[in-house]
Amino acid sequence: MATCFRVPISMPTSMPASSTRFTPTRLRTLRTVNAISKSKIPFNPNDPFLSKLASVAESSPETLFNPSSSPDNLPFLDIFDSPQLMATPAQLERSASYSQQRRPKRPPPDLPSLLLNGRIVYIGTPLVPAVTELVIAELMFLQWMAPKEPIYIYINSTGTTRADGETVAMESEGFAIYDAMMQMKTEINTVALGAAVGQACLLLSAGTKGRRYMTPHAKAMIQQPRVPSSGLRPASDVLIHAKEVMVNRDTLVKLLAKHTENSEETVSNVMKRSYYMDALLAKEFGVIDKILWRGQEKIMADVPSRDDRENGTAGAKVENRF
Repeated sequence: MATCFRVPISMPTSMPASSTRFTPTRLRTLRTVNAISKSKIPFNPNDPFLSKLASVAESSPETLFNPSSSPDNLPFLDIFDSPQLMATPAQLERSASYSQQRRPKRPPPDLPSLLLNGRIVYIGTPLVPAVTELVIAELMFLQWMAPKEPIYIYINSTGTTRADGETVAMESEGFAIYDAMMQMKTEINTVALGAAVGQACLLLSAGTKGRRYMTPHAKAMIQQPRVPSSGLRPASDVLIHAKEVMVNRDTLVKLLAKHTENSEETVSNVMKRSYYMDALLAKEFGVIDKILWRGQEKIMADVPSRDDRENGTAGAKVENRF
């Protein structure tokens, strides 16, 4: 509700000698004040500046006519003891409104934060250190925000290698994300989009049982860890790195056997060469639990399987469609 206050009608008769000098800006302001002085001016009582101005006009109107000690000050801003034109970061943080679940009522404007606000962690690049750091930080943040609400991890990654097979990071990057997932008390939904290769396939299988998904045309692939580029290393160092790769391979076999419910021998045998799996084969192998068909069951049912292609019966299956 608007409130009204009166500004002084005329300037005081006795003014100090220093007050006879006004800046052009203050003279224009005083002329405006005198022009509207015969009427009441409505204002918002919740406005701190206008409320202060109204209080000064009522108690000591001569203050409004005294020029500021600094000619650079804005009109009437000098009536405040310590004027502030901007809020401090701490004030902005305290003024942010949060719901009872400690979530901001309005999501931030950037896309990664919008996904994070929906409890979605997206892995769309190889697992280089910067990606690992971000993913683990997001998992820790979501666990702190709501320990009982599910987390959704969308995966489209070639793991610790590039698409051409060149190593871009250590296998420990994938194991670090895996360990962070295992520490989560909440349900973790994993969804494969596009590709889940190597360590990314391990992360896909490490989701909560019954909550591991693939889109119909996504691919999963199990492969052995690769030896990083030796460069100018001496032969002894190359041997040390080769032994470390073998240790990482055995660890990867044990973890995949655990989450796919296959024997370590089975996983080790299929990992001797790159083992590609479509959504149907990944479900059969135990990497995922469900396929996100969305009406594509008929299309995928007509696609020849790997056994059909190897047995030479793929053409007959295609002919049966017509």
